[in-house]
Amino acid sequence: MPDETPPPAPTEPQAAETPSAPTKPIRRPPVLFAQTQPLIERLERALDGTVVSYWCSAKASMDHNDVAPLDHVLRRAQGAGRSLERVFLFIKSDGGQGTAALRMTNTLRHWTGPDGQIVALIPFEAASAATMLALGADAIHIGPLGYLSAVDTSIRHPLSPVDARSEKVSISHDELVRVVRLWGQARAESASDPNPWGALFQHIHPLAIGAVDRASSLSIKLCTEILGYHLDDPERAAAIAKALNADYPAHGYPITLREAQRIGLDAQALDPVADELLVQLGRVYAEMGQRADTDFDPRNYHSNEIRKIIEVGGVQLYYQVDRDWHYREAERRWTSLNDRSSWREVQLMAGEEHTKVLHL
Repeated sequence: MPDETPPPAPTEPQAAETPSAPTKPIRRPPVLFAQTQPLIERLERALDGTVVSYWCSAKASMDHNDVAPLDHVLRRAQGAGRSLERVFLFIKSDGGQGTAALRMTNTLRHWTGPDGQIVALIPFEAASAATMLALGADAIHIGPLGYLSAVDTSIRHPLSPVDARSEKVSISHDELVRVVRLWGQARAESASDPNPWGALFQHIHPLAIGAVDRASSLSIKLCTEILGYHLDDPERAAAIAKALNADYPAHGYPITLREAQRIGLDAQALDPVADELLVQLGRVYAEMGQRADTDFDPRNYHSNEIRKIIEVGGVQLYYQVDRDWHYREAERRWTSLNDRSSWREVQLMAGEEHTKVLHL
């Protein structure tokens, strides 16, 4: 699970360099299992299939640590006698690691079987790597608020430039290509302009540029590989992958239903009844994922937020950040302490909710 972005350095002076002991109760987010389960049951009746939720807060991103929890809930669903031949996957995420999307697609396809069907439900954003996950579905149902996005590559490399806060900035492949193209156009008018790479190397390390180019090739490969799970036309898969990687002027360009259909995806409008239920479910998840920081003093606080939720009928998994943060004046950076972050499982047993830490 990636670390959260700490707040800016405090400006108030403080003599003590060691973390102070907590002096106030820790804020804790609500776990609303009793509210989410009825909504999932109603969705399953409306859609005639098994609903699987994958929800990430704005502070979380898709990564490989999500694969085992997804597998866990699918095992539980099958063990409870639920059919996985027709799965409706509710996706809400700003993105993350594309390779994780491939592994999650592979996991879903394993449990649905060769003749199973996966339908992606997109009532909100499913951007970047989450778009890749949606590509693994046989069909994509997009609501009026929902959208996919471009999947062009931007990375933070160990040798990336740093910003004013001494944090490494992301490098976009599309931006590099555009700089070189614009430089080439300017050179056609003035033959005295030098090669653009010499100027770029003064600001971006050559190894970082090479890593961005490699990551771009990986993004195209991931899209075609994921589409290959259900699309038998390699040329169509390649065209969709190329469009998502190179046809949009911004990484966050919203690909709504009409645009998704235009580039060749099997997309259709989300059923109004299902959309309303998904919006309600998303609001409950957002309430669970509300900010839950406890400030002790300008240099010490505790973070206790739910960042991710994976749920099926009968069981809910959520990832909860549970750690202290301390600002080290000498090093001018925030460090985490007493980290008890973990996946936690909620299920109904004998009419009562039982929660436990899940070791995955």
